Amino acid sequence: MNTDDLELFTRIADCSSITASAEQLGLSPATASAALKRLEKQLDTQLFIRSTRQLRLTPEGEHFLMFCRQSLAALEEGKTSLHAIKGKISGELRLSLPSDLGRNIVVPWIDELMIKHPELSLKLNIGDHLSDFYLDRVDVALRYGAPEDSSMIAFQIGSVDRLIIASPAYIHRFGEPQTPVALHQHNCLIYRLGNRAYNNWELAKQDKTFKITVHGDRECDDADIVRRWACAGKGIAFKSSLDVTQDINEGRLIRLLSDYRSRPVGLWLVCPTRKQVTPSVLLLRDYLREKISALGGN
Repeated sequence: MNTDDLELFTRIADCSSITASAEQLGLSPATASAALKRLEKQLDTQLFIRSTRQLRLTPEGEHFLMFCRQSLAALEEGKTSLHAIKGKISGELRLSLPSDLGRNIVVPWIDELMIKHPELSLKLNIGDHLSDFYLDRVDVALRYGAPEDSSMIAFQIGSVDRLIIASPAYIHRFGEPQTPVALHQHNCLIYRLGNRAYNNWELAKQDKTFKITVHGDRECDDADIVRRWACAGKGIAFKSSLDVTQDINEGRLIRLLSDYRSRPVGLWLVCPTRKQVTPSVLLLRDYLREKISALGGN
């Protein structure tokens, strides 16, 4: 049975579209349709119900899909293990990174890693929201905060402080808050993930905790945009220290309320199952821990 046909079948199941799946794999729709028919003939089973408006799996197709995914994953794992035995890291790493940390910090690190391991290939997903590992075709994701799903395999990369920051231009125009309560008088830049707006900022000094609900005229679900707004003088932001260290060192941002500390947030590398914990993922884990530690992550 042709593994390319099996890969195509899983793509069609994910996309519910032969045309979209063909485009992802660099095939013509006619070639993809012929491959699907060939697979159905080999199995003597109809895998999809086709209509003019939709394409959906038959019950037999849903049953076969589970085994198909397992088989493809096992083949990839076997191929990767052979290279690991030879001391080589190779294969495809399907990685999801958060927008700000990923785009501005981690991607250059990954470039360095791939120079050291030229047989490693990368498929990268940049964004703060990961809806589904299978739908988004991701094997491993780097995310702030421990995963809520306890069935996932997660490695903590570090623990990161969050900082109150603003640009010199903003401070010159509106002044610098001296206490957390004073944030009520300032335009604060709000990060949103899904339906949740992160506008409850918590800071502590000695044994006293301050929980402040902030407000502002800008809200975005992309953490990189929030940082850029802060650099442009649009308001005050509450950001991971990893995201803004370079901006602070180069003078684009200034840390405010430095006598106050936030509750550290964990940075985690997450896989949906143990099968995704390949030698390349373990290499990435150790490499990120080294890099994050050098930047000041605990």
